[in-house]
Amino acid sequence: MRVIVIGAGAVGGVLAALLHRAGHVVAVVARGEHAAAIAADGLHVDGGWGKWRARVSVVGGDAEAADLLVLATKAHDSAAALPEWAGHDGTPVLVLQNGLGGEQAVRDALPNSPVAVGLALFAVSLTGPGRITVTGPNGLTLGGEDDAVAVTEPVLRHALPAELTVTDDIRGAQFTKLLINQVNALPAITGLSVQQTIADDRLRRVLTSGMVETVAVGDAEGVSWGPIGGVNADAVARIRERGRVAADELARRLATGMGDVPNPASMLQSIRRGRVTEVDQINGVIVALGGAHGVPTPVNSALVALVHEVERTGEHLSPADTLARLALALPSTTQD
Repeated sequence: MRVIVIGAGAVGGVLAALLHRAGHVVAVVARGEHAAAIAADGLHVDGGWGKWRARVSVVGGDAEAADLLVLATKAHDSAAALPEWAGHDGTPVLVLQNGLGGEQAVRDALPNSPVAVGLALFAVSLTGPGRITVTGPNGLTLGGEDDAVAVTEPVLRHALPAELTVTDDIRGAQFTKLLINQVNALPAITGLSVQQTIADDRLRRVLTSGMVETVAVGDAEGVSWGPIGGVNADAVARIRERGRVAADELARRLATGMGDVPNPASMLQSIRRGRVTEVDQINGVIVALGGAHGVPTPVNSALVALVHEVERTGEHLSPADTLARLALALPSTTQD
């Protein structure tokens, strides 16, 4: 199969390398030094899924026809990335992103293309131009339109050395991933790994408060919380019933599942590269939907503002400064 991966960063790059290793013809869209390194010497992958080099080609929107497009840009870059691919309208598309919005961008730009959505649980880091390390060799959840899933599922099952779960309710799974992705903002603000932020009692209070808000917003939206990884509707129900106490248990479990290799999360990786993060598509979505349903989201709102501040300044905040800036947004300890 011929596959084009639009956005060969950490997640898109490792998928491109896996597909190439499985015998598919793979081309990627990348930019800057990363694109130059891939064109010169391929994608170099190491970590949890082994060590190999994938000699993929670098292309643009004038590339020849493909059997599958993978949209793996940041969600906020989707609308800008897709117009040059109008000549590929009708080709199935797999959206592989954090946050919401990517699939709608595909439908707007490529109205005849069936759309599948992949939710990656594996953790990967872009460690240099053309170089990717797999720090968490976990699975992927797949759903979406039947025609796109029918093309994508066998390809992923062949290439992915981890569990592939197919769901009939990808929106429910997306909201569960939004809950998990509450771990993302604090590393971007502080410069610490996910494990370090969860280990800090003060920062974990922020994280768990954001999780409680996310569950309240998803419930108001009428979401049927879908399972993703080890997080399911029962875990959400415990947060709904027990608030931050149950969210604290979930946060600790997520950190344990990440192992000892520091996980910077995607937003911190963007900050380190001087790029805009996807905070608006993760925490910002919770704020927007909360506003629509009358659900207060002060913690998520404050996290969005602080991540954008770090984007602008390039300067991280200490845990103490982070807590001071978030003090008014946090619930009192008597509400735990």
